[in-house]
Amino acid sequence: MFFFIGGIQPKTVTVDDQPRMCPSCGLYRSRLKRVDHYVSVFFIPLFPVKRGMPFLQCESCGSISRETGEIRYEPQKTAGRTCPYCGESVESSFRFCPSCGKRL
Repeated sequence: MFFFIGGIQPKTVTVDDQPRMCPSCGLYRSRLKRVDHYVSVFFIPLFPVKRGMPFLQCESCGSISRETGEIRYEPQKTAGRTCPYCGESVESSFRFCPSCGKRL
């Protein structure tokens, strides 16, 4: 008896590692990525089948946009405010950011 475990699996590939400005939050923390599909055998990707379209994904706010700047996905913002230096959410009573330590 022989079992074959295989299929097509997606894999996110970083196209350009240079940070770009995020159209949503304005920080330079977006990376150019794309989702490629690979034929895999026993969960090991062997060779690419289809290349995806490139997109920008922000590491700070989590938004996804096209290279042109059109925002495709923007996560809901939490109540409070965000640090202008690192983009982390902080409580309104804080005078210093707990993430980067800079004065707000």
